[in-house]
Amino acid sequence: MSSNTYCVIMAGGIGTRFWPMSRQAKPKQFLDILGTGKSFIRSTFERFAAIVPAENFLVVTNRRYRDLVLEHIPELGPQQVLCEPIGRNTAPCIAYAAYTLRKANPDAEMIVTPADHLILNETDFHAIIRECLEFADRHDALMTVGIKPSRPDTGYGYIQKSNNDVISRVKCFTEKPDLELAQTFVQCGEFFWNAGIFIWKVSSIIEAFCRHLPEHHALFSAIMEDLGTEREEAAIEQVFSECRAISIDYGIMEKADNVYVRCGDFGWSDVGTWGSVYQLSRKDAYANAKSHDGCYTYDTRNSIISLPAGKISVIKGLKDYIVVDTDDVLMICPRSDEQSIKKYIDDVKFDKGDKYI
Repeated sequence: MSSNTYCVIMAGGIGTRFWPMSRQAKPKQFLDILGTGKSFIRSTFERFAAIVPAENFLVVTNRRYRDLVLEHIPELGPQQVLCEPIGRNTAPCIAYAAYTLRKANPDAEMIVTPADHLILNETDFHAIIRECLEFADRHDALMTVGIKPSRPDTGYGYIQKSNNDVISRVKCFTEKPDLELAQTFVQCGEFFWNAGIFIWKVSSIIEAFCRHLPEHHALFSAIMEDLGTEREEAAIEQVFSECRAISIDYGIMEKADNVYVRCGDFGWSDVGTWGSVYQLSRKDAYANAKSHDGCYTYDTRNSIISLPAGKISVIKGLKDYIVVDTDDVLMICPRSDEQSIKKYIDDVKFDKGDKYI
């Protein structure tokens, strides 16, 4: 393990697409939605702990989740949890970590990863991350990881590589195409899913902020001396109140001319919806994905059923449904209609306030 290699885990999202299981008080990254025995953020830490020493992790999250992060990753110290006062998308999140590392170790290399992905083949994944680290160490490169697409999925962004080299310069990014375009991408063979995992030297990403997001560079550079001190919280509060919300993809990766991709196929999923959980789950003879054996189904097919442990349920006559039961909320909706979950949340919030959100 290199003392200059750091892992930044982005863990600030609320995970509304997994409501009612994911709530503002305890969102998706702190849950064991797949029934593995570990939360997403714990699995993410353990995955990268094979490459990065525990003292070189940073977690960027909303300030309300600071204690949850330390509960799920007790190997970290409080100073390793960077607390955002408000969500501003991934570019300010990554800038916060990058400028923190620049002050602590100007020679640092960063791995940036979401907190809530699933990776089945970790051996191949580790090998790819090490290749990316070696490439980024030798070049002024912004590295991203591409996933070989298994289907024309319209829910992912796509990366087009410029040649057939193992590590290729990126030709273009395309955000969430329609089905016809996604089918063309898969048939072409030059396009890969964007996993949202990045590797670069701190010096490279800060130069990219300076060039492509100069307003963010100015804001974070101005508080460099405050980072890691008792003045940090107030300084970050001010910066996040002023900085524009923008993703790292739109803000930098789509503009920079030194972006490279290492593509692979290591059993990746962003586990972004109940539908993706259904696809990943073990199913019974009638293609039902059940959270435990206390669920009795009759004339029910192709459904995902998530219940609290120890609860018995009897379900009859559902086909292609999502059933999620918690202590205080029950949601039953067609799998084809899960894009309406945000509307359900808005309606419940309008009537009942934040209690059930």
